[in-house]
Amino acid sequence: MKAEQNELLTRIGPGTACGAVLRSYWQPVALVDEFNPVLDPRMEKRPVKAVRVMGQDLVLFKDAQGRWGLLDRDCPHRGADLSFGRHEGDGLRCPFHGWKFDATGRCLETPAEPTGSKLCERVTQRSYPVVEKSGILFAWFGEEGKAPPFPNFDCFAAPSTHTFAFKGLWHCNWLQAFEVGIDPAHPSFLHRFLNDAPLEGIGDNAAGKQFRSASAGDFGGERWPMTRIMREFHQPEISFENKPWGLQLTALRQMTEQLTHVRITQAIFPHTFVIPLSETLTITQMHVPVDDTHTYWYSIFTSFAGPVDKEAMRNQRLQFISLPDYVPKSGRHNQWGFNPDEQRSQTYLGMGEEDINVHDQWAVESMGPIQDRTREHLGTSDKVIMANRRVLLKAIEIVQAGGVAPGCADASVASQMQGPDTVDGIAPAGTWGTWWQEQVQAKRDHAPWIAKSPGPAVAA
Repeated sequence: MKAEQNELLTRIGPGTACGAVLRSYWQPVALVDEFNPVLDPRMEKRPVKAVRVMGQDLVLFKDAQGRWGLLDRDCPHRGADLSFGRHEGDGLRCPFHGWKFDATGRCLETPAEPTGSKLCERVTQRSYPVVEKSGILFAWFGEEGKAPPFPNFDCFAAPSTHTFAFKGLWHCNWLQAFEVGIDPAHPSFLHRFLNDAPLEGIGDNAAGKQFRSASAGDFGGERWPMTRIMREFHQPEISFENKPWGLQLTALRQMTEQLTHVRITQAIFPHTFVIPLSETLTITQMHVPVDDTHTYWYSIFTSFAGPVDKEAMRNQRLQFISLPDYVPKSGRHNQWGFNPDEQRSQTYLGMGEEDINVHDQWAVESMGPIQDRTREHLGTSDKVIMANRRVLLKAIEIVQAGGVAPGCADASVASQMQGPDTVDGIAPAGTWGTWWQEQVQAKRDHAPWIAKSPGPAVAA
């Protein structure tokens, strides 16, 4: 990749070409949990947070009526930081001169001005619409009044009882963070366990156990954990198919002449992927830039079976993430927990078995704050990475020409923003294409929250 292309794809602040594309989509700005006084006691009396998203400094708060407000952080009077504002129920008051703003950015008071002053009526603070979906607060940073319909993907359609949201901070650019998740080849190496643990006792709530759970189907009457398949069959046949939301990714691992391991995942443009955690649980992970060199990943776990145990899932992940800013406990400062003895005997990477997020974290952070793609040597197994970059470059061209960005940004195809589903399983080699769709449909037929009527389930 040329240096100027790398620069184009990685800079996301206001006024940048890639930033304009990302601002064509709803973006996560915080977890609802961040305002839970049990997790952050400061929120009990003052539900106000400073947030930074796509290079913009903002203040997020909840007023006494339960409305969310997301405003530019610099007070429009003299530029003081509104995240230190006085929370007065109906709005935030700047402590510098007492100017007060409600959740919509409307100026309510300018108390130092002479009695009868109309200045307040002429002042507004830029505000951004906020919607709450599946435990995440999403905001619209594009042109006012031009927000597309919110997609009805499974992770947003499922009830609260069947979803759990979490996040973590990575010290790297958004694009390298996203690209690790859409790479079908890397699990055979980065997440390789050298020994297989018993499948019993590994539940959907377990943190970092993604490749410990069993693939659907069996091999010679035996259930195989994903990690064993990834380890023993490490040269996948990779393909992709254009879909309304982005790319559907297929990785086939030929096990015998009769059996093929099938892994179907989804890349939702511009920075979201959907992958299977187990036969009944999926992960939808978004990668929103904090700025050019920091990224928050947001994950929604969606159950197609019973309700999720949110408290258990949260507590397991809090072993590895520090509140209130969701910063990983491992990182460059401690070599991501690297253990050479473990690397020789337990895992391919040597950075633990309990939290595979740190595996991805090492991969993307070790590239540097912004990966230098001019030094890459891509191979056949990188075809999805190359395809996604082409889509992103094309989207930049479209938006620069005044057009509509693809996928979820295009209101004309909003009705197609449903599903999309995933599978990880051992299939008959000759009929894997229909097999995976049957597996998905069976899963959906048993999901208690999905209406039992023909729908867009499989998205094949």
